[in-house]
Amino acid sequence: MNALEAVRARQSWSKVTDEAPSRDELLKLVAAAGRVADHSSLRPWRLIELRGSDREVLAAAIAKAEGDKSPSSKPLRAPLLIAVVASYRKSDKVPRWEQEAVASGVAHMLSLLLDEAGWGVLWRTGRYTRAKAVAKAHGIGKNEELLGWLYVGGKPAGKKPGRRRPVDARALVTRMPQPKKK
Repeated sequence: MNALEAVRARQSWSKVTDEAPSRDELLKLVAAAGRVADHSSLRPWRLIELRGSDREVLAAAIAKAEGDKSPSSKPLRAPLLIAVVASYRKSDKVPRWEQEAVASGVAHMLSLLLDEAGWGVLWRTGRYTRAKAVAKAHGIGKNEELLGWLYVGGKPAGKKPGRRRPVDARALVTRMPQPKKK
């Protein structure tokens, strides 16, 4: 499968099995995903691997952020969660928004690589990505923001991924407006 075919085939998997890539497999894919365009090579991102009881810690932090008494079940929906963190660097050349774009690019590239490797992936966000209890559970620093989590697991046999509408490229690609003639 070439890159175009892999991107066209990518779908979000809201339900996955209890299988997950090994740490070594994950590290290989992260090394490749980290090759996204990165002005000044700041690497303004980091990833946090959550497996096993790590997910229960997150479940309790989400419950605290939401004011719930029972832990959230969301982090238990996949065997591997990868927290995506924008880790901003001081730079006179690279603004904060561009650094966040790099972190998002790494997450998206990693989701494509995981999908192409045969894993089911869903990028989950939510209001609690900015909650203090959730940030504390992840060890988020003062110059960092949690952008969400990649939920990763096996693709269930016989199940289909979520539906995606085709992209109408003609409606989304325009030309530069031309100056009006006098």
